[in-house]
Amino acid sequence: MAVEPLLGTRAQRFFIGAICIQAVAVLAIISIVFHLVNEHVNLSSSYYRTIPCYLALFVLAEIFELLMAFDALRLRNVIQLVGILLFHAALIFFAAVQIHETKTALVRRPDCDGTVDYVSCGGPGTLYRKVEHLLIAAPATIAAAWFILIFFVRALYFEFGWAIFRVVGANPAMKTMYQFYQVLICLLKFDFFAFTGVTIQLLILVLSKNSAEFGLTIAAIPVVLVLLVGCGFAVQREIKSLMVFSLFLMLASETYFVYKLVRFYEPDSEGQYVTTRATLTLFTIVSILLLLTTFGFGLKCFADFGKGLYDSKTSDTLLRTRKHISDGDGEKADSGGYPLEPRLSIE
Repeated sequence: MAVEPLLGTRAQRFFIGAICIQAVAVLAIISIVFHLVNEHVNLSSSYYRTIPCYLALFVLAEIFELLMAFDALRLRNVIQLVGILLFHAALIFFAAVQIHETKTALVRRPDCDGTVDYVSCGGPGTLYRKVEHLLIAAPATIAAAWFILIFFVRALYFEFGWAIFRVVGANPAMKTMYQFYQVLICLLKFDFFAFTGVTIQLLILVLSKNSAEFGLTIAAIPVVLVLLVGCGFAVQREIKSLMVFSLFLMLASETYFVYKLVRFYEPDSEGQYVTTRATLTLFTIVSILLLLTTFGFGLKCFADFGKGLYDSKTSDTLLRTRKHISDGDGEKADSGGYPLEPRLSIE
């Protein structure tokens, strides 16, 4: 059974193409919002920083989604493709929340008493009304792309199904263990984005460089990065000591995110989060849930150490092995694909 090269099929090309077109359209919409607002307000003001941060987060999200899509196609990873669909659905919700966040930042005088201030009022003929339709267009565009992606993920599921079978063979127990491993690796990647999203918002929008929270947030960055990289390496190489340390760091990170969530709503600190609290709350809760899920899958994968999956995990040449075998193992397929190496099968 041949495996097509990266972007070697119509479904793969259309899947990447849909993500690229959607990304360009959404970033263009948000850039126009940024330009229109920047003409009339000082975006360096803490009250209006939600607008440039909105653009920065979407640039990060679209680049991340595109890289994840290429990575999923390269690895023939159906689980990661499903993760991308869930991530894309979260982007719809995030874009919808930004309508409220932008209104909170711009409409500072809800009751204008018959006088219209173009910048700070929210009625007809104001700045907010000028950008409102663009803010609505962003989640609508992402939602339309989501339905298209579902169609192509379904096609890719059937395309990659046989390849996954060849990695772990027909053993149901081995297949289940490998799927847990794949989910954990996928979760670690999304953990990185969620943590980066929270950190960007805290450092750019809210925290003063002279505050203790700013220092705590900076200090948390290398800790979380070590956690994610270390956990991925530990589960792949089945290093028990490093895996235990990574699981411990996950619990510590949970404490950090819960602390930040409480700070958003404490009376003595809630004022500094007023224009960004909804987005920060969303990212923080997602980070907490992702870490909890990652911890659970991490325990399951830890329990599977030494049960015969090591070779499949460490030869993540896996479905990337498309070398031309010229010694009789198979010729290049007419369709342009390459045969999988039989040694990757676990009987």
